[in-house]
Amino acid sequence: MLSFLGIGAQKAGTTWLYEMLRQHPDLSFPAGKEVHFWDANRQRGLDWYRAQFAGDDRRKAGEITPAYAILPVETIEEIHRFDPTLRLIYIIRDPIRRAWSSALMALGRAEMQLEEASDQWFIDHFLSAGSMKRGDYEQCLRNWRRVFDAERLLVLRYDMVRENPLGLLRACCAHLRVDEGWFQRVPPEGLRERVFGGNGQPIRPSLLPVLKEIYHPKVKSLGAYLGADLSGWLEA
Repeated sequence: MLSFLGIGAQKAGTTWLYEMLRQHPDLSFPAGKEVHFWDANRQRGLDWYRAQFAGDDRRKAGEITPAYAILPVETIEEIHRFDPTLRLIYIIRDPIRRAWSSALMALGRAEMQLEEASDQWFIDHFLSAGSMKRGDYEQCLRNWRRVFDAERLLVLRYDMVRENPLGLLRACCAHLRVDEGWFQRVPPEGLRERVFGGNGQPIRPSLLPVLKEIYHPKVKSLGAYLGADLSGWLEA
């Protein structure tokens, strides 16, 4: 039976999280990482969706589909009706770097090289509805918290994947109510394994002012909403 959902964010370490959590003996992903039921496969029906997680009652089953973060409230309400006890995980990343990483991914899918893309191509991507929604973590959180109790939604920061992966995984395990100590037996280098990472290409200097203009107000507002110090994101 489905027990938890990872809802995003896109380009914020969700594939790494999946690869780590799937090793835990008390967790399972019987349908793989991303099922995309609630955003793209709803027509298959709830019985089909339930069937993806049937069979192994000894482990808590889940899926991680980053597109779920930007679902409309009406769909989140449907998820709540499906199971109000679901536990949710949301990893947020510096939205400037997230937007750049997302644009680079789109560039690759378009079979373009970095030097082929003009600044305007990138700006159009940054300002696209999809990119803007994915980078508006506060609105995503408000939508989900409007429907699910706040304690059911664990918010983590992507920075921890690099700085404190064990701490992040322990927090996930505590939230999912499985053995927190299991990952302490994994060698530290195993926790830092790079999974589906980008190419590390730095943000084009000419585009940084555009990204700052878009996201600095959102970062400040998000920090106030979460009661968190996000100033490190603004120093980039």
